[in-house]
Amino acid sequence: MNKLLFFIFFVLITINCKAQECNFSTSDSVNLYINVKGKGSPCLYIHGGPGSGSYWMEKFAGDILEKHFKMIYIDLRGVGRSTSPSNGNYSMNRMIQDFEEIRKFLGFESWIIMGHSFSGTMVTAYAKEHPESIKGMMMFNCSLNLTESISKSWIPKACEILDLKDVSFYQNDTIKIQDKLNRIFPLLKEKDLTWKLAYANKENETIMNNTFDEIPNWNYDFGGIGMSHKDYLINFKTYTPDIKMPVLFFYGENDWTIGPKHYKGVLFPNMLLWKSKVGHIPFMENKPDLESAIKAYCKKYGF
Repeated sequence: MNKLLFFIFFVLITINCKAQECNFSTSDSVNLYINVKGKGSPCLYIHGGPGSGSYWMEKFAGDILEKHFKMIYIDLRGVGRSTSPSNGNYSMNRMIQDFEEIRKFLGFESWIIMGHSFSGTMVTAYAKEHPESIKGMMMFNCSLNLTESISKSWIPKACEILDLKDVSFYQNDTIKIQDKLNRIFPLLKEKDLTWKLAYANKENETIMNNTFDEIPNWNYDFGGIGMSHKDYLINFKTYTPDIKMPVLFFYGENDWTIGPKHYKGVLFPNMLLWKSKVGHIPFMENKPDLESAIKAYCKKYGF
């Protein structure tokens, strides 16, 4: 009888989690925040940042996304409302294991995965390692090669915005990218110009930044190391020719964070490539085109 009661209790907890937010304990005892909302094919949102969390996507684009998909919003380990691993394990393999454990816990045989920005790395790696779990991918303003995005778009545009006369330091390939960022970030911040790399205006950057204050005790651990972790710095474009599931690759013609030409070399064989008049944040600044892309993807591939 005790075993039966335990089973019923477990089932009730699982059903409750499917209907709303909950915490899921991974096999290495990290508590991951999950929120499930909407109707349709299940879709896991893997956030960018690397420390942005899932809250702002739900806040600004949930009305669109939840009409088309059963959205599974999660905060990655070491981010937002999730806890950090005691052993500091933020490896790509461990992240992918988290996704698989969540999928099995929620009872989905397969799902669509969706990424933004930094998470293009994780979305691509996950699809490569577990194609049987993934029936489609939606990639919005994603980088599949962080080194390329920073060195070929972000830094050159920052130099232009700052109207720097001598850019030899930033064009020197023998200097580490992190050293270049450490020099140029303070210059942008001093002149309050960082927003120009991602947003249409300063006000939208402020609105976005304020969302972090709406969640108490925000966890910034992974956000502090993700951009320098070796697992995320390889060229994931090389994986794309072998990933067969349907892909929506959405990019912004004014997205200097990723690069408006970053789509070149992205060679998914079954891909809807979508160019949009937007910067890095289409969920805030061009929602009509975002929804048009999603509808076209769903129609084309039967989701």
